[in-house]
Amino acid sequence: MKKILVLNSGSSSLKYQLFNVEGENYEVVAKGNAERIGIYGSFVSLKVGNGDKVIKDVALPSHNEAIREVLNLLLGSVLKSLDELDGVGHRIVQGGSYFDKSVLIDDDVLNKIDELSTLAPLHNPAAVLGIKAVRNALPHIPQVAAFDTAFHQSMPKEAFLYPLPIEQYEAHQIRRYGAHGTSHQYVARRAAALVGKAGKFITCHLGNGASISAVENGKCMDTSMGFTPLAGVVMGTRCGDIDPYIPLHIMKYQRKTVDEVNEMLNKQSGMLGLCGYSDNRDVEEKFLAGDARAKDAMGVYVHSIIRFIGSYIAVLGGVDAIVFTAGIGENAPLLRKMICERLSYLGIRVDDEKNALRGEEVEISAPGSKVKVFVIPTNEELVIAQDTVHLIG
Repeated sequence: MKKILVLNSGSSSLKYQLFNVEGENYEVVAKGNAERIGIYGSFVSLKVGNGDKVIKDVALPSHNEAIREVLNLLLGSVLKSLDELDGVGHRIVQGGSYFDKSVLIDDDVLNKIDELSTLAPLHNPAAVLGIKAVRNALPHIPQVAAFDTAFHQSMPKEAFLYPLPIEQYEAHQIRRYGAHGTSHQYVARRAAALVGKAGKFITCHLGNGASISAVENGKCMDTSMGFTPLAGVVMGTRCGDIDPYIPLHIMKYQRKTVDEVNEMLNKQSGMLGLCGYSDNRDVEEKFLAGDARAKDAMGVYVHSIIRFIGSYIAVLGGVDAIVFTAGIGENAPLLRKMICERLSYLGIRVDDEKNALRGEEVEISAPGSKVKVFVIPTNEELVIAQDTVHLIG
């Protein structure tokens, strides 16, 4: 049996899961968070199996202390010794054009992840801190990097190149990278198992951040997020695709700085900007109550998703299944129904009883639907654990 620790490092947080691996069986034995790293009021949490969550208030001035406290919690509950750990897998947001699969971390890989921080300034530096913290605590444990962008490296040039002067790509690496790749990969694999073939799928990762991918025979052919996770469909606080001149217009005529416009597009726009709420549960409540702004926001949201699904049907030359996943995709029956009703021309019919389920793997298309529709809870940590086991041998 192998024990694999999976880490997802944010700028001020750290999520983790510990897996017991025996053959093809991956069991989550413990999971938790370290929150408010470098901020007053920090704490770590641990949940073992189906037990209650344990929370420990503790100073976490850096990721080193966060990793140490997480390991201490695991030692006090599910590990007798840190030597029981066989490997550590890390979620890395940006792998650029360099990584099309998960890799063992050495100095060269670590340096490249650090260099790519210019493309993911909120995420890659935190991942580097997490990797270094594990090295300090567990210097002999092999570590693996799993990249959110890796799955999208199969896109053809026609999908990832921007029509800018070519030196912007060749000299400055400006191209479409996408995000949520580990999630899209996982649900596409599950969809293939449910359909019985690796066909033509459109995978919709709908959370506060959202992206849609066109997947054919297990490979990504196009994806909605671009050079950064700001592009694509409307999101909780991000605008998604807009006329690229709009930020320049705002800067020129409203005298806003680059940083102010960046804040507006990433944190003040999307559903929050349209109706004042970024949480889909709040938006739905207001929508059902007849709030005019919530109705407009929901209409814009659904329309943006439909636009990508429709364009990706054209890219793939058809579609076998549409998949909903992530926090909203898995738990918003109303939104799913609204989207599927707009796609009824494809021969999609929704089973209302199955669609009412939340957070469960289920086919929500009714018998006889020409295109299948699934809800598949994502499991990025499982993919990272599987890649870690494969790479450490």
